Amino acid sequence: MPENEFRQVPLLDLKEEWKLMRTSGIEKIVEVLDSGQYILGEKGRELEIRTADYLNVPYSLGVASGTDALQLALKALDIGPGDEVITSPFTFFATGEVIVQEGAKPVFVDIDPVTYNLNPAKIEEAITQNTKAIMVVHLYGQVANMGEIMDIAQKHNLKVIEDACQAMGAEYEGKKAGTIGDIGCFSFFPTKNLGAFGDAGLVVTSQQELYEKVHSLRNHGSQKNYQHSLIGMNSRLDELQAAILLIKIDYLEGFLTRRNEIARRYTEKFKNKVKTPPIVRNREHTFHQYCIELDNRNELAKELKNNGIDSAIYYLIPLHLQEAFHYLGYKEGDFPNAEHTAKRILALPINPTLSVEKQNYVIKSVLHFLDYNG
Repeated sequence: MPENEFRQVPLLDLKEEWKLMRTSGIEKIVEVLDSGQYILGEKGRELEIRTADYLNVPYSLGVASGTDALQLALKALDIGPGDEVITSPFTFFATGEVIVQEGAKPVFVDIDPVTYNLNPAKIEEAITQNTKAIMVVHLYGQVANMGEIMDIAQKHNLKVIEDACQAMGAEYEGKKAGTIGDIGCFSFFPTKNLGAFGDAGLVVTSQQELYEKVHSLRNHGSQKNYQHSLIGMNSRLDELQAAILLIKIDYLEGFLTRRNEIARRYTEKFKNKVKTPPIVRNREHTFHQYCIELDNRNELAKELKNNGIDSAIYYLIPLHLQEAFHYLGYKEGDFPNAEHTAKRILALPINPTLSVEKQNYVIKSVLHFLDYNG
C-alpha cells in the first residue's frame, strides 16, 4: 500500500478554486448586494451575453438550474402528454425525470459502450409515431455522436435537445456542445466545470421563437409584468450566482486545459491496466468526470477510501431500473451496455487545482490495487 501522504484527496476541491478568485468574488458579491437588484438584473444579462459569445450562439438565457433548463426546453418544444422522447438510461435522474414531469414518456436506448453516450445505431428502432424528440446527453464531458443523431432527427422530423449539463466547453467538429441541436441545456451546479455557488442553469438556442418562449416560460409565462400568455414556471437566475459565474467563466478555458492534462496523465499511467475514457476523433472531452472501468470497482473504491482518496460512482443504477420508472415496464437485461457499465464505472479525483503530488498519490494507490487485485 502506498504511504499515506495526504490526509484527504477530494474528488473536487471547491475550497481551492475559491482561493484563486476570493478577492474578485467578494467584490462582485458586494456589487450585487449594493445594487439592491437580486433577480434578473445586470449581472444576469451580462452572463447571457458572455455565454452566448463563448458558445457562438445568438440566444442564451440564465435559469435557476440545469434541471429547469431541460424542463423549459421540453415546454418550449410543446412536448407533453402522449409524446415520447428518446434518451439514454445511463445518466443523472433529471434527464428522464423532466420528461415525465411534462407528461411525456421517456423511451430509453442503450449506450455506446466506448463513450457511454447514446448509441445512434439503436435510435431508429425506438422511434414510433408518438416520438417527438431525442434528448442527447453528453456524459462526463464527452460529446455524443451528433452527426449521426442529427441525421436521424432530420430524417424523422424530430427535435433534438442537448443535455450538455456536464459538457460546457466541449466541442464536436468545431461546434460547442449544446449548440448543435434545436436547444441546449447547461447546469452550473457547483461541481460542474463552470459552477456557481448554488443552483443555476442556462438554455441556449439559435431559434428566435424558442428563445422568446423560454424567455417567457422561465418567468411564469410572462413577458410583461402581470401579463401571462403561457403557463410557465419560476426559474429565474439570481444575480449572486450570475456574478460568481462572470468571474469563473474567465477561468474556464484554463481549467479545461488543466483537466485534460490531468486526464492524459491518468490515461498514460493506467493504459493496458483498466479501461480509460476514450478521446474520439473530432470530439473534445472536458472531463467533468474521469471514469475508469473495472470488474472489482467496489473493492478499489474501498481501498481508495482507506487511503484518504475520494471516488464516486456515476451512475449506480441505470434509469430503466430505477423504482420511479418501473411503470414503464423495462427489466434487467433490456440495455446490457448501460447495465454492464453501471457495475464497473468509478470516477477518480479530477479538478483544476489537483496537484501533481496528489495525483501521483492517486495513481500509486490505483496501481498498487491493480497489481495485487487486477
